[in-house]
Amino acid sequence: MSEKKPGFFSRLAQGLKRSSTQLGESVTAIFTKRKLDAAALEELEDALIAADLGAAAAARVTERLARDRFDKEVSDEEVRAALADVVSETLMPLQCELNVSGMSPQVVVFVGVNGSGKTTTLGKIAVKLKREGRNPLLAAGDTFRAAAIEQVSVWGERAGAPVIKREIGADAAGLAFDALETAERDGHDVVLIDTAGRLQNKAELMDELRKVIRVIKKKMPDAPHHVVLVLDGTVGSNAVSQAEAFLEAANVTGVVMTKLDGTAKGGALVQVAEKFRLPIHYIGIGEGEEDLQPFSARDFSRALAGLED
Repeated sequence: MSEKKPGFFSRLAQGLKRSSTQLGESVTAIFTKRKLDAAALEELEDALIAADLGAAAAARVTERLARDRFDKEVSDEEVRAALADVVSETLMPLQCELNVSGMSPQVVVFVGVNGSGKTTTLGKIAVKLKREGRNPLLAAGDTFRAAAIEQVSVWGERAGAPVIKREIGADAAGLAFDALETAERDGHDVVLIDTAGRLQNKAELMDELRKVIRVIKKKMPDAPHHVVLVLDGTVGSNAVSQAEAFLEAANVTGVVMTKLDGTAKGGALVQVAEKFRLPIHYIGIGEGEEDLQPFSARDFSRALAGLED
């Protein structure tokens, strides 16, 4: 696993401050001068669910506290520690950086709703791969938006990687096919394919995504090797319905969660992980290249709970 840049935990903790502060205020309100009784546990469970952690994780936190501290006074720190432990245990098996070793070219398709940070994530990963000595090819598969095509082009320049693009309205599946042909011809070992952002309830757009996947498989039967769902951390529990829809349409293989620096709903990552058990590759806490880092269950759980590194 790549080393995290120095100071990333402090940036992550700062990014998750709205989430951890909201949780902390709830915990303080519940447990000030009060023993851990059934009513307090119920209030805590409600507060954790309100923070988008989901019912299952919330229940495990309260069960752990009840087992160890029932009918005793409990401190903020003890509640935060129990929260961090449960979140870390839930997410640790899913901590998995994107691995593009294997048959060349490795094909990675990025999917997600409009505005999730999908294209930016693709670009940051392209820069990272190039620095590692890989030879990526980028495909600007969101042919609906000129801005998306331009964005992929800019990231291609930053990464020093070529970009396959077409005019607005071009067939996205045909573009993906061309990208694979180019990669095979020119010796690119990774193909990163952007797709149009789409709402999970728009059937015709989901059908188009299925077509892109079918065409890739027709050209290369074992591809795509990765389908990365990029989730916006600010959407909270809606991330679950998004994941459900994209899993069905595109057989998602892993998750990146972005925009954790602007949300009080950071716990939603726990809910998605709990339900779908998808590998979590990266988390994003800002616009800079260094703000997309390999996911660490320990760091995320401690930052979410408002604990020190």
